[in-house]
Amino acid sequence: MAQNKCKLIVIDGLDGSGKATQTKLLSDRLNRRGFKARTISFPDYDSDSSALVRMYLGGRLGSSPDDVNAYAASSFYAVDRVASYINSWRKDCEEFDYIIADRYTTSNIIHQMAKVDEAERDSYIEWLFDFEYHRLELPAPDMVIFLDVDPAISQKLIYGRYQGDESKKDIHERDFAYLMRCRSSALYAIERLGWVRIDCTEDGEMRSIEDIGDSILSMIVD
Repeated sequence: MAQNKCKLIVIDGLDGSGKATQTKLLSDRLNRRGFKARTISFPDYDSDSSALVRMYLGGRLGSSPDDVNAYAASSFYAVDRVASYINSWRKDCEEFDYIIADRYTTSNIIHQMAKVDEAERDSYIEWLFDFEYHRLELPAPDMVIFLDVDPAISQKLIYGRYQGDESKKDIHERDFAYLMRCRSSALYAIERLGWVRIDCTEDGEMRSIEDIGDSILSMIVD
């Protein structure tokens, strides 16, 4: 997005980490400071472009995340993103100061790179970036903020979200071992790609929404 004034900020994390809440909070705070900001969210469940994502997460392509390989599943999410970009927010890159994304290409690194061998991580990242940012011509983010929550705590938050109804969980949320692998992928990306890590817990409990939001805002503006 170097040709535009707009900055693309991605907020990502494991399920239950508060991505949607913090995306909206950051956008609201930036708008109150006089910037022009908007939010986007992936997958775009209201669009037909997310059909394959919904099939995958709903278990219609296999009951385990590993039933669909990293490259195939990544393409499902990438197609949804490019449709959203073309139909919704491409024009806003010329008008807004900030676009705040609740998940992005980065989610493929977290959730799909978890399926590849550790020795293949760098080649997967190279393939993904070429596919989404070059071949599909999606803008690369200016900053990626990872909301780090211990998977055991995030599981409790998901349990509360669904009021204990396990049937509402998707195939990612149901597989705790897989979520642990996803966190390992994220920690690798933090070191390898320079993502900003925000620790969202303190003494085994979630920090307040406002406190986490303050940490995020300080990364964006002085």
